[in-house]
Amino acid sequence: MAAGSLDGGWSWVIVLSSFLAQLLAFGSPQSVGVLYPEWLSTFNEGKGMTAWVGSMVSGVALITSPLCCACVDNFGARPVTIFSGVMVSGGLMLSAFAPNVSFLIFSYGIVVGIGCGLVYAATLTITCQYFDKRRGLALGIVTTGTSVGGFVYATAQNELIELLGLDGCLLIVGALALNLMACAGPMRPLDLPGYYLKQKAALVHKDGPLYDKPAAIITLDPASTQASGHKSPVKEFLISMESRESGVEPVCSQVVQVIKRRLRPHVDYLHMMGEYFQDRTFTAFCISIFLFSLGAFPPVLFMEDVAQSEGLIEHVALIPLVSIVAVATGIGKLVLGALVDMRWVSGLHLYALTLIGSGVALLLMPAWKSYLGLQVLSAALGFFSGNWSLTSYITTRIVGIERLGQAHGVLMCFGGFGITLGPPVVGWFFDWTQSYDLAFFFSGSCVVLGGIVLFLATLPCWDQGEKESNVIAVETEKENTSACDKVASVA
Repeated sequence: MAAGSLDGGWSWVIVLSSFLAQLLAFGSPQSVGVLYPEWLSTFNEGKGMTAWVGSMVSGVALITSPLCCACVDNFGARPVTIFSGVMVSGGLMLSAFAPNVSFLIFSYGIVVGIGCGLVYAATLTITCQYFDKRRGLALGIVTTGTSVGGFVYATAQNELIELLGLDGCLLIVGALALNLMACAGPMRPLDLPGYYLKQKAALVHKDGPLYDKPAAIITLDPASTQASGHKSPVKEFLISMESRESGVEPVCSQVVQVIKRRLRPHVDYLHMMGEYFQDRTFTAFCISIFLFSLGAFPPVLFMEDVAQSEGLIEHVALIPLVSIVAVATGIGKLVLGALVDMRWVSGLHLYALTLIGSGVALLLMPAWKSYLGLQVLSAALGFFSGNWSLTSYITTRIVGIERLGQAHGVLMCFGGFGITLGPPVVGWFFDWTQSYDLAFFFSGSCVVLGGIVLFLATLPCWDQGEKESNVIAVETEKENTSACDKVASVA
């Protein structure tokens, strides 16, 4: 990677294309709260069951992050973004023909969710590759695309539902998602992805074939085998069966070796994940992401239904609460992304503060029963939810840029499980108590707990204790070495 390519002119073109890609992909999922009341009235299902649609689309996008990051590492950001356009557009258009909530969970929740996960992994990875000094600001601008998309799509989907109905709204939004293919154009890689490197390496070795023929169609030709000097594994197995007396390895041991060789990359990947969790800070960060996603996402989904259930508004307002959350989230991403680039600001402490602020806003919602109060608290919750722009930056600081893809995928997987479980749990709380008060207390407590866990994990006393233990170990080793030297001199 050339140093002159970082933070350069083309880097900001990458930021613009990634911003638009996240806007187009996450616009409808971020404003799914506008669609939620329509689905309730159309399918007449419980709030807990219908909430699975909104929770699955964001949860699947994060749960599949390890797989999506692996796709980006192997194929590159451009092909992955093109394929994600097909996934997001197809899922939205299929949702227009959904006969029930179960079909919506598949089309809108799973298909659109996987497409969003691919976009998220591709845009963040390519942005981190093109930036070094201004990485925090660049990530803040890119992730603001989801917030701007949520604001624009919340109002647009509201108007489209009034004009064309729910089905027409989803068809038009799905057609807009096809523009993701155009956003993939500028995403040229700085380095060749893994798949292309393997293909290039295979083409260099012209002495042997690029692949081994399957066992079902292999024919043994002694003349060609001796001429080429290359033996496929199946040929070696057959030869070893005929010449066991000559000391060749048995077939079973060779099969075991092939299986071990095939499984070695997966074992190495699991071993690397285990190394991540040996880091106290990374483990605490994963727990905080899970608790924050479990508690902070459901209110965004249920916000409009809360206002209508409490009789604060009869219909969706001109500027929905979801739009206020989206605008505040965009502002928060920009402000927090700029703050984290400052030398005197700790990214982990800043993230923990945003969690505590979000939790306090959630705990105050049951006590402030007015539409103005919901608007103020929605803005506060949205601003602190802008901490999503900090996740890639903090992960890079913990594990390094080389391991960003894998570590960030693991981190987002925790967030995905939290987002998937949160809305159904809150919906069941409402079905049980016919009130959102207990659900908001549960959500706020989870988010505050996540901030406290991260604060405790980053206390300086942990590092001081580790330094003292290391010093004691070094001193003990020195004493043992000196004792050995004395014994040797006496001898």
